Amino acid sequence: MYDDILFPTDGSDGASAALEHARDLADTYGATLHVLTVVDTSSPHIGMTAEGHDEGTTGMIATEHDAIEPGMVGEEHDIADAIAERATGLVDEAASAAGDVETVTAVAGGDPHSAILDYVAEHDIDLIVMGTHGRTGVERYLLGSIAEKVVRTSDVPVLTARADDED
Repeated sequence: MYDDILFPTDGSDGASAALEHARDLADTYGATLHVLTVVDTSSPHIGMTAEGHDEGTTGMIATEHDAIEPGMVGEEHDIADAIAERATGLVDEAASAAGDVETVTAVAGGDPHSAILDYVAEHDIDLIVMGTHGRTGVERYLLGSIAEKVVRTSDVPVLTARADDED
């Protein structure tokens, strides 16, 4: 039924919850699990923008990077390399957590929901399994949702998982 399953990750709690589902489905169907992270180059804060509920930003954006490695001036500071390293770390960590499931990792750049859908089309993906942040009301309306955009516009089925509020 499923030969190729895409797991887009931003390192958030919602993504971690979705990984368990993606891994189980890939194992059940003998599918290849594609692990993708998208560096959001469409926003003014270039980087991965995974906002956690209470812990602030969990992904890599310019302001978080500045807090880790202050000083935008100087040869030793290359934000593009730091973002690429963080993105590679996210997909490698998720692939490692997939255990014995066959995995393929990728890092893409651009608008996250568009990059996810482009990856689906280019790699003949059968199912997308992704996390949500669980926003509701005005927060969801104002901030939007990558998962919601993918669900609305994807040509393949999308399974979404939300991190339990108690976790």
